[in-house]
Amino acid sequence: MNKTSKLWTAQFTAIVIMAFLFFLCLQLLTAGFPAFITDIKNNPAQGGLMTTVFMVSAIATRPFVPSLMQKLDNKKLSLISLGFIAVSVALSFGQDSVLLLLLLRVIHGAGFGIITTIFSTMATNIIPAHRLGEGIGYYGMATSVGTSLGPMLALALLEGFSFNILIMISVSLTLLTLFLNLFIKSPRKQVQARATVKKGHFREHAFDRHAFTPAILTAFFSITLGGVVSFLRELGKEANLGATISLFFLVLTIVMVIIRPVSGKMYDSFGHKFIIYPAVISGIIGLTLLAITQNTMTLLIAAVFYGLAYGTVAPTLQALAVSAVPKEKQGTANAMYFSSMDLGMALGSAGLGLLASYTSYHFIYGFSVVFLVGLLIAYTFIFVARKKPEDQFVKASEEVGF
Repeated sequence: MNKTSKLWTAQFTAIVIMAFLFFLCLQLLTAGFPAFITDIKNNPAQGGLMTTVFMVSAIATRPFVPSLMQKLDNKKLSLISLGFIAVSVALSFGQDSVLLLLLLRVIHGAGFGIITTIFSTMATNIIPAHRLGEGIGYYGMATSVGTSLGPMLALALLEGFSFNILIMISVSLTLLTLFLNLFIKSPRKQVQARATVKKGHFREHAFDRHAFTPAILTAFFSITLGGVVSFLRELGKEANLGATISLFFLVLTIVMVIIRPVSGKMYDSFGHKFIIYPAVISGIIGLTLLAITQNTMTLLIAAVFYGLAYGTVAPTLQALAVSAVPKEKQGTANAMYFSSMDLGMALGSAGLGLLASYTSYHFIYGFSVVFLVGLLIAYTFIFVARKKPEDQFVKASEEVGF
């Protein structure tokens, strides 16, 4: 086999493992902080702020990350960021001050914005161009499994042990990620990359118009994801499903583990048009089932359909964004993708939560279908109905060998 076509190198394997560990740690804290603050302060609003400031910090940080990646060695930057995250998480041990914990969550969010951009760029830089969809599928599978298992583990730790135990485990996971990062080779800086993206031009590092459309479509999808992650527990209470609501995330994880590599290979073989339509329609079915669910069976079937959508749409849009830009701007494309994902989740959590206060949790999942329909309409208009933008996108993709 040609060396350049090999996907599962030692470097790629290490990055996938690091991504899993980091996202597991991240979701432990994302689920743990609000639950902890809500319990000790009896104030859900203060608990919700723990997630809000985290996301705002990540979104505000990401536009600066590509510029930092051009100026600093990516490995050193990731090691420094992981070190700051480990220290800030450790400082949360034994604390119950909302103000202090909010400040620490701002640091966590900034670190999250940096690390997710660097790790994903490390991965896309070493994935062979003709296997980009497959490689992103495996990388995304690692992040999705960590994201899905984190909340379940966090709630179990808070139920059986304490918040301090959760903090200790989170610090350990961060340090383990840092240790594995020591074995990652620093990529060589390309002279052409420095010439193409001029130093000091912040906008050139922070934004690329070719990655803008996939990023916007990502926000459409992640608005629905914000509702699923934030309010499924309340939906379970409304439908009297009890503890079985947690099975939704278990099924979601299993489906994504299965579909991510498959969807990636299909993307590489047949292109994005072949998989976007059935994937988004699957998401519409999943949300519709959540809107009418009154029993565990309907809930689990909804998890299968939504898992198929999440496991396909997210990596496909990331691959679209990355393949549309030159290699030296993959950091910019990844930053835009993840910022749109976070922004959509923040809008979904806040907007759908407000809507639920006036309607019901069943209603907001039915309403969320609107965003997936909007995604399909926008995608059709940009990539299917209008030939010129599609031709421009293909040309940009071909320039990077995709």
